[in-house]
Amino acid sequence: MIAVELRKLFRRPRTWATIAVLNALPILVAVLLVLTDLAPRPGQGPVFLSAVFVNPALFALAALAIVLPLFLPIAVAVVAGDAVAGEAQAGTLRYLLARPAGRTRLLVAKLVAVLVFVLITVLIVAAVGYLVGTTLITPRPGLGNGGTSVSGTSLTQQELVERALLAIGYVAISMLGVAAFGLFFSTLTDSPLGATMGALAVLVASSLLFTLDAASPIAPYLPTRYWLSFVDFFRDPILWRDITRGMALQGVYVGVLLGAAWANFTTKDITS
Repeated sequence: MIAVELRKLFRRPRTWATIAVLNALPILVAVLLVLTDLAPRPGQGPVFLSAVFVNPALFALAALAIVLPLFLPIAVAVVAGDAVAGEAQAGTLRYLLARPAGRTRLLVAKLVAVLVFVLITVLIVAAVGYLVGTTLITPRPGLGNGGTSVSGTSLTQQELVERALLAIGYVAISMLGVAAFGLFFSTLTDSPLGATMGALAVLVASSLLFTLDAASPIAPYLPTRYWLSFVDFFRDPILWRDITRGMALQGVYVGVLLGAAWANFTTKDITS
């Protein structure tokens, strides 16, 4: 059943159109950096955008930083929100449940498909960013060594590759929380749009609350709190505090939401 769900997901033109649109913004930013003189000075502006003129390969991480606050969560929420609600809206959910596989196995298959989408999407964004950066951006002389960390110290190419892989994995883990929200809401409604909007409403509210001083007591528990902590992999030494907190927080959200999704889906009446 998992193989069937994966084929269904990645045979849809919408899936690849979503990934293509997701990569459009980093490509546009790279073109603007090359054609204009608007690049931020070292240590200023968005993370890694100035560093790409020291090491163009770092545009893979700049691309993730560009899409992470908004566009990547939207893509994940759309796919996760459609997982169960899309079948209900199309009237195929009852036929899927008529198989002897059962509801739990179907939900697990949907979950695995969403998780694979998250991982593949993050890898594609990073890969496209790497290709665009190394193809379009030329290192500028006088800006320092190609292995400079955000702390200003030098890193070897091996260290940069290892930390880049860790950062990509951390971004993927951060998006698992979005997937869990989307899948949970997808079991509550027959509308994929409603499930997607529910997940995005939670994330937007989290982002807004994080900017309010009055919400500081709950800020460490907001789902978006540690999304950009992957930057700490490129400090020397690595700052693990926010990274570990971010992974633990996502683990709690994923565990609770998937448990709630399973409890709801296995007990609800299916009429679609």
